Amino acid sequence: MAARDGSRAEHSTPTARRMIVGAQLRRLREQSGITRGDAGYHIRASESKISRLELGRVGFKERDVADLLTLYGVTGDEERRVLLDMAKEANQPGWWQKFNDYTPKWFEPFLGLEEAASRIQTYELQFIPGLLQTEDYARAVITHGLAETASEAAEARVAVRMRRQRLLRRPGAPKLWAVLDESVIRRPLGGRAVHREQLERLLDVTTLPNVTVQVVPYERSGYAADGAFTLLRFAEPELPNIGYVDHIAGGIFLERADEIELIGRSLDRLAVDAETPERSRQLIAKVLSES
Repeated sequence: MAARDGSRAEHSTPTARRMIVGAQLRRLREQSGITRGDAGYHIRASESKISRLELGRVGFKERDVADLLTLYGVTGDEERRVLLDMAKEANQPGWWQKFNDYTPKWFEPFLGLEEAASRIQTYELQFIPGLLQTEDYARAVITHGLAETASEAAEARVAVRMRRQRLLRRPGAPKLWAVLDESVIRRPLGGRAVHREQLERLLDVTTLPNVTVQVVPYERSGYAADGAFTLLRFAEPELPNIGYVDHIAGGIFLERADEIELIGRSLDRLAVDAETPERSRQLIAKVLSES
């Protein structure tokens, strides 16, 4: 099992590898009938640390992984080698770590998951999604409309947002489906010039084969969901779908089956309520001509 998983993850990101290793460790532990508490005791750690390891939320120490494999009865050289190699690769730093001084700790896991995703589905009620923002629009959002007073920290956050966008044009880029409330494309954040440039960017990015933008018109908005959210899907079958919701003081990951089901129902409703991609492009172009 581990060897097959290793080959499947050969080109995945460190975050995906970490999640795969964690999922395998959880599977092996459960097959062995060992509790998280007992596993934690074996490696001189807490039960909560074992939980974080199995979710792929923290890095691995090679010794801890080796000790857990022994505890779980994994003695075959090949299976141990694959998991230990993946654990070592999973500890590679992400590009965002050079922005650690300016990136909130709660947002770092999302950056890794976004890099690892094969499909990103997002719904926005107020802002253009970060993956589609222009630099000036991002600066207006981050500075709350005071772009001329942008601090070093604000400029670093703009740089992070621009760097994130590279994933849409890389080889094997994820598919992005962004659904926007009509108010999003009409709200002139940053002023007229910034607004027009942002709408032009939207029209441009929808020519990419992996990007779909749809707009929910006013008469059908407000019914599918109470707020903005993102759903991340992964190519590796052992990785679960993960939802994410921003709030004023941080972000929340949604992973329970009932939470993912609720997101799925909202996405189904949005698919019905939103204009088609082509009619959405026409509406964006119409707003651009009027701005």
